[in-house]
Amino acid sequence: MGLSTHVLDTMHGTPAAGMTVELHAMGGAAPVQVKRFVLNADGRNPDGPLFDNASLKTGTYRLVFDVAAYFRSRGVDLPQPPFLDRVTLDFGIAHADQHYHVPLLVSPWSYSTYRGS
Repeated sequence: MGLSTHVLDTMHGTPAAGMTVELHAMGGAAPVQVKRFVLNADGRNPDGPLFDNASLKTGTYRLVFDVAAYFRSRGVDLPQPPFLDRVTLDFGIAHADQHYHVPLLVSPWSYSTYRGS
């Protein structure tokens, strides 16, 4: 249960280790940053779930993935400005008793996501 994320670098065929990610709560007048972390060697939050099942609440959230900085750190020569800089995903939690997994598959030129299990 809870909320988790996982990022795969489809250009290199590896987890996106070292990418910075932010989690924001979107319920108020302005987004509120809840967490900021750097993905581990498996492309996941090193501290585990972003919310465990006891702290996950219904509402709207935003994940922000620092894609361009990650690919530059891997030595990829990106144009200025890059096609993708920061990927922002807004999503809703309707059932706090369920697990929400938000994976990101990303390259410098494309991304996809889905509600995982």
